[in-house]
Amino acid sequence: MSADFSNKSDKIIIALDAMGGDSGVEAVIPGAALALKSNPKLEFLMFGHEVSIFRELEKFPDLKKKTIIKHTTHAISNMDKPSDALRKGKDSSMRLAIDAVAKGEASSIVSSGNTGALMAMAKLVLKSLPGISRPAIASVIPSPKGQSVMLDLGANISCDSENLTQFAILGAVFARAVMGIDRPSIGVLNVGSEQMKGNDVLRATDTLLRSVSIPGDYHGFIEGDDITAGTVDVIVTDGFTGNVALKTAEGVGQFFKTIITQEFKHSIFSKIGYLMNKCVFKRIKNRMDPREYNGGLFLGLKGICVKSHGGADAFAFSRAILVAANMVEQGFNDTVMKEIEEFAEAEASLGITAEGIV
Repeated sequence: MSADFSNKSDKIIIALDAMGGDSGVEAVIPGAALALKSNPKLEFLMFGHEVSIFRELEKFPDLKKKTIIKHTTHAISNMDKPSDALRKGKDSSMRLAIDAVAKGEASSIVSSGNTGALMAMAKLVLKSLPGISRPAIASVIPSPKGQSVMLDLGANISCDSENLTQFAILGAVFARAVMGIDRPSIGVLNVGSEQMKGNDVLRATDTLLRSVSIPGDYHGFIEGDDITAGTVDVIVTDGFTGNVALKTAEGVGQFFKTIITQEFKHSIFSKIGYLMNKCVFKRIKNRMDPREYNGGLFLGLKGICVKSHGGADAFAFSRAILVAANMVEQGFNDTVMKEIEEFAEAEASLGITAEGIV
């Protein structure tokens, strides 16, 4: 099946890995249909098994008109190592979707597939933006004050001060372009807020961020409890710490959900109390719904790449698509390149190294 993609300047073509994730087309296609309702500019290249995609598309006539199917039977599994995916996955739905972005056929890719494989392939094919030494995985996190963006969440286990400073710039540009925060505040995650705390890399990062102009306001060091407090708009850390912090927060959220459910089922009075406060709990659930924040952002690549959660349902997948579209509309990569160029010039003029100021 094919659709006619006209040369409209306002269209946004998204490449979708239709075979990625736990549910494959059963989440990807309904998710694309939901995203299309929110943003009529969207058009799609869907990579995967043609018959399966076509069968699901028949349920969504409007989406069908804006979709081109690219057939392949090869998918990357969650068990595949990144090295194996690179070597054997050239004809996979994930790789072909990434290739479409590299060739300019699509403006971004969204996949629910294997995170390690997706990052490895995206780095190989799309490559890093000029001035970015290492791409980072970022995600939006809810807080009482709204939302924050945190990076890195697993792409880079160890980092130097230049890497972390680049993450700060990537996060700040995202906060400005996509989250609509004019002057985002930026904090570096540490074991304390005092300037003398932390290891050499963190202290060098602090020196660097205080010495150069960045697209936001540098707050200084923050601690773990600042992540969900909304103390800053951009949380900067290495991939090891960021991944542990994120998974811990997810686990705590699930723990409280389980405990609250158990307690409200404890007695008839608990059940009555729940019914009396049902609207309140519904609002709380909506504010903390992880599906609203679905989408790990691979920042620093030459193309827009968004990783949806592997277990995402249609609604969650639609959110990941809309984040990708928003980044395209806001010219995210163009802004990043401008900011990184200005940072490099300032860094050179100050004689700054990974150890600090010379």
